[in-house]
Amino acid sequence: MRKVILFLYMLLIPPLEVMAEEVQVQVYADQDYPPYSYIEQGEVKGIYTEVVKRVFDRMEGYRVSIAALPWKRGLSYIEQGKGFAIFPPYHRPQQRPYIWPYSMPILDERVVVFCTEEVLNRLIRPNWPEDYYGLKIANNAGYKLGGDAFWSAVKAGKIKLQESGGNRSNLMKLGLKRVDCYMNDRISILFELKNLKSQGLYDEGGRHARLAEGATITLEQGFLGITDRDGGAFSYKEDFLKKFNTVIYEMRKSGELNRILESFVGAE
Repeated sequence: MRKVILFLYMLLIPPLEVMAEEVQVQVYADQDYPPYSYIEQGEVKGIYTEVVKRVFDRMEGYRVSIAALPWKRGLSYIEQGKGFAIFPPYHRPQQRPYIWPYSMPILDERVVVFCTEEVLNRLIRPNWPEDYYGLKIANNAGYKLGGDAFWSAVKAGKIKLQESGGNRSNLMKLGLKRVDCYMNDRISILFELKNLKSQGLYDEGGRHARLAEGATITLEQGFLGITDRDGGAFSYKEDFLKKFNTVIYEMRKSGELNRILESFVGAE
């Protein structure tokens, strides 16, 4: 009888390898990049957030938490090796050598420039950045958008650059004509502008300027970027990235990534 009880007891106890504790991992997110990654009532939300949460839930051996921070602060933690990973940086290995490796691309984004109608009505501006010389362009702090030719023009004084805040604050500056244009992901701009209008904070054509879409700057992709400055502290990074990439690939192949995007903004 004792042998039977012992046998049944052993069946209820999982093997030691199954009982091994999951690795606790914290990943940083941009707190001010709607609809992709943002905080709402203390909760991290957004398209990228929804994607990576699903990925993390399917990665065996890891329990991942997400902490949203101002973008520049999050990058600083990655640069110092204090943080493990951050999403969603674009692929900028020369400008951010402290981020390596990158995951597979998570989502595709189209970066554009929005300007006041007055600016675009004065001159047709299809060419970036040449057609925007002499203008003041807003950019989210810590974002490396615009391309090499743009940054060369800024350095040469041909374009004035104002870097601060996120989507909301920069759109309000544009609406009040404190800047001429604002560059960012197209869906992100349209999403935030819609929210501002629905909340009665943006009076287009009244107190605030009418806006129009200008040139397409680049086609970009967002990634999960991992620190290269940890000195071996995150010994699991290779296994973590392999499992992350496997799930992302499966979600791309099945169309799940597109379905998540459409659930937020509708088919483009």
